[in-house]
Amino acid sequence: MEVIRNDRLKIALRILRAFLFIFLIIAVLITIGVMSLLTYAKVKGAPPLAVPLSTLLYAEDGTLIGEERHQGETRYWVSLDEVSKPLLEATISIEDRNYFSHNGFDYKRIAGAILADVKAMAKVQGASTITQQYARNLFLEHEKTWNRKITEALYTIRLELNYSKEEILEGYLNTIYYGHGVYGIEAAANYYFGKKASDLTIAEASMLAGIPKGPSHYSPLNNEKKAKHRQQLVLAAMVENEYISKKEAQKIYETPLTYSKGEAIQRETIAPYFQDIVKKELHSNLKLTKEMIETGGLRVYTSLDPVLQKNAEEKVVNTINESSDIQIGFVAMDPNTGEVKALIGGRSYQESPFNRATQAERQPGSTFKPFLYYAALEKGFTPSTPIRSEVTTFTFDDGRASYTPHNYKNYYPNDTITLAQAIAVSDNVYAVKTHLFLGEETLLKTAKSLGITSDLKDVPSLALGTSGVKVIDMVNAYSTIANGGSLREPVFITRVENYKGEIIYEKKTKSKSVLDPANAFVTTQLMTGMFDEKLNSYTAVTGSTISNKLTRFYAGKSGSTQADSWMIGYSPQLVAGVWTGYDKGQTMDLTAEKRYAKNIWATFMEEAHKDKPPVPFKPPEGVVGVYVNPDSGLLATKSCPVSRLTFYKKGTEPTEYCAEHLEDHDKKEPKPKKKKKEEEDKGFFKKLFDWF
Repeated sequence: MEVIRNDRLKIALRILRAFLFIFLIIAVLITIGVMSLLTYAKVKGAPPLAVPLSTLLYAEDGTLIGEERHQGETRYWVSLDEVSKPLLEATISIEDRNYFSHNGFDYKRIAGAILADVKAMAKVQGASTITQQYARNLFLEHEKTWNRKITEALYTIRLELNYSKEEILEGYLNTIYYGHGVYGIEAAANYYFGKKASDLTIAEASMLAGIPKGPSHYSPLNNEKKAKHRQQLVLAAMVENEYISKKEAQKIYETPLTYSKGEAIQRETIAPYFQDIVKKELHSNLKLTKEMIETGGLRVYTSLDPVLQKNAEEKVVNTINESSDIQIGFVAMDPNTGEVKALIGGRSYQESPFNRATQAERQPGSTFKPFLYYAALEKGFTPSTPIRSEVTTFTFDDGRASYTPHNYKNYYPNDTITLAQAIAVSDNVYAVKTHLFLGEETLLKTAKSLGITSDLKDVPSLALGTSGVKVIDMVNAYSTIANGGSLREPVFITRVENYKGEIIYEKKTKSKSVLDPANAFVTTQLMTGMFDEKLNSYTAVTGSTISNKLTRFYAGKSGSTQADSWMIGYSPQLVAGVWTGYDKGQTMDLTAEKRYAKNIWATFMEEAHKDKPPVPFKPPEGVVGVYVNPDSGLLATKSCPVSRLTFYKKGTEPTEYCAEHLEDHDKKEPKPKKKKKEEEDKGFFKKLFDWF
């Protein structure tokens, strides 16, 4: 018997040792497995937290003006600081009350779920943590397979090892689905309640926190009864987590909610033509891929001033007859930074997204003349330079061709006029004579140096703006004159951030000095003449129809062809250019149509400067101002009925006094030198050559 007992004991000890050995092997294997899993997760590194997100476009004041959506889905990204505290508490309470204390897996909850499923003999309770749900939302399909479960666990471990609880929660709240094509809490708050996630009340938050469990079932817009029942469960969970009391929960439950009826905050369509340019710039200049632009969750800050944009749009609507087919191209720009503040590419973006401000090339007419006259100043012309204006036929191309420019309504002084008068009344003969004297290539080179990108025809009529140009180029060129000669690229984007708020692009001011500051200022002063009736000559100055509407210091130039009407002008603070015309080249025959551009410009500029102090154009060094008789261009005397302060590059100002109105008894004024008859008989070109 003793032998038998010893044998049995030995057998039991062998079995126990075997079990211990097997247990040890299993423990080692589990340890190795866990260590391998952790090592794999660490080596694999941090998985990306972002999913496709809507790219948002902002105006300069932070106003949201547009967005790029991924496949029609609304997705925004906000930080935890931008989410209301009640929403965070409600979400944690109903989805994962032990979120901040577990390592990605809630084992107690898993055990409870298993017991509940066994008792019911069916899948009745889930145990996924917020981290697990986030892993599923980021990387996996929602099919119920063992392979997916294992992969989900791996991603969960990787998330927990590489990110803080706050980062994971932030990502989760920005990616969960709330129904109706809406992803993330910011989009959900906007969609259901028409507000930001930071502004959600506890009643609204408890309603939204219950939706992700089953968006089609618990959306209050689909079934408010089920949604309210789900809200009650959320509030009960908040009570259990001691965020609120039972009494508070009941009061919150009874609080009536006002929904947006399935509509997000109605974002007014702001500057759609401008937005198109911004998207194009992101791709062509910043080299961002189409995928990044559409799904990267970028925050794009632009130069657009929504107040100026609204001002411009209102002036177009109020000025152009509603039944007219006339189109418009409009650009307003800060001359000192190159930032585009307002832009209109047409009367209706929905009817035609073709951008007439940046894509169309139309004949600029006399708005091209300031480039010519700047070039003339560089060659020795002054505001007082006289040229005879009369019907003149010019031959060119070695006598094989001829050209006869005509003034508006065929009015001619048949006498000499000064440069200051010529630009103020827009005399075409003076312009063509100047152009041919300088050499046709001079104007072309000057225009190109000012940023005109269109192909220009090197012909006599180029002085009158017969080659097509873009509105954006013309406004930028005028900005260059306005700021004293610094050429800048038009700026549409000032800063771009990724979804984390990290800056990936910031505007760098680049400029190139292309004009002499003194002559640029004299050109500006020449352009103030279109509004000054002191320069009326054989006809009125071209700005006489709008000068009574203006209360500020402006420089500008209008222009017209049979099919185009332009007005471009500026103050020291703002440049604006307007083109109006028909898309198909139809001529503008009505007087009212021809005045659209000027009237839009004048009313826009006045309102744009309404709250700004008047600022005069400040002369740079090397410029002097003297009072001259506008008709002769000579120094004015007390006897001259009209005198005008006129600016010259130092050393080119007139030194002779006007004798036309000199009284015989006035001995104090110096007498002008008498011209010799042979000098009076000199031809136009001979006189000009004598000046150099």
